[in-house]
Amino acid sequence: MASKKQVQRKQRTVRWIIIASIWTFFLAIGFAFVTRVLIQSIGSTIISFIILFAIILIGILFDTIGTAVAAADEKPFHSKASKKIYGAKKGIYLVKNADKVANFCNDVIGDISGVISGVIGAIIIINLTTTSPGLNELYLNIFLAGVISALTVGGKAIGKYLAINYSTDVVFFTARLLTTFGKINFLDKKTRKNKRAY
Repeated sequence: MASKKQVQRKQRTVRWIIIASIWTFFLAIGFAFVTRVLIQSIGSTIISFIILFAIILIGILFDTIGTAVAAADEKPFHSKASKKIYGAKKGIYLVKNADKVANFCNDVIGDISGVISGVIGAIIIINLTTTSPGLNELYLNIFLAGVISALTVGGKAIGKYLAINYSTDVVFFTARLLTTFGKINFLDKKTRKNKRAY
């Protein structure tokens, strides 16, 4: 018979899966729509390619973080936390919640990046064939799909190598960034409260 802790853990996991799925649905639609409107309003093919490569890079970076968190060990972070090293506590949190962090980074952000890069690729082809009617849309589709796939797969392969072999360093760097961002956000809220007080 399952213990109370196991039941609670299972309930939290199920709840997280449902929430993550809903997030992914709405975020994918939202980001895809915003990206489409943004690129169509810009109209520049060069800027569209820059945005495309940036989206692919974001997907690779988050995939690296998610893999590193799943591969990392808690012990080095406990050691750093005992010495009060900046970001160590956030590192412990990330590793303890590796399943959720990896799911968010690898699956949620990864899938959204894939959807958006596909949308951007389609818009780039539409823009190119509109401005240059002589271009073959089918060949452009095949070529750009190959470029996007090659960059994504190749980038993620490099990211996974770094994540597995330098998991502690990747997680610690991420933890420090999150800690800094959290402090900035906290200070910003505190400043707003102080302004309202006067």
